[in-house]
Amino acid sequence: MPTTSGESAGRQLDAFLAKYTPEIAALARDIFNGMRKRLPGAVELVYDNYNALVVGFGPSEKISEAVFSIALYPRWATLFFLHGAELPDPAKRMQGGGKHVRHVVFESAKTLNEPAVRDLMSRALAQAAAAFDRKAPGRIVIKSVSAMQRPRRPPARRTRVTIEIGARGR
Repeated sequence: MPTTSGESAGRQLDAFLAKYTPEIAALARDIFNGMRKRLPGAVELVYDNYNALVVGFGPSEKISEAVFSIALYPRWATLFFLHGAELPDPAKRMQGGGKHVRHVVFESAKTLNEPAVRDLMSRALAQAAAAFDRKAPGRIVIKSVSAMQRPRRPPARRTRVTIEIGARGR
């Protein structure tokens, strides 16, 4: 799929969000708005992958320069620090044990404003390979859409039904 940018990319992102429950879609919009306020001039790199909708935030269209990404799953959203293994985390807020990436699961959109998360984000930006041009207009770029995807809404919870059968004729 060719890269899509501009207003149509924003509409396409909205269509991707519409696949989720209203609660997860609203959480995602709040998170994206918070990231846009914190990162003016960021390029949002959208990947509608098999497992999740992922939006990377970087200073350019190069994924290698992205600093953060938000991944949306059917029941939660996660903030990934793409070079989080290099960051000091005195509050022990990040999870994961890979060579590079660490993450924080959102309890709500307010997670972005927690002092420990704000500090981690500031540290990540200070260590970033390229700086964000805060005066540039931010933009959304659709990088890829997977033809096959897991369902974006959680499966309905099964309820156990017990049926009592009366005693057979005695």
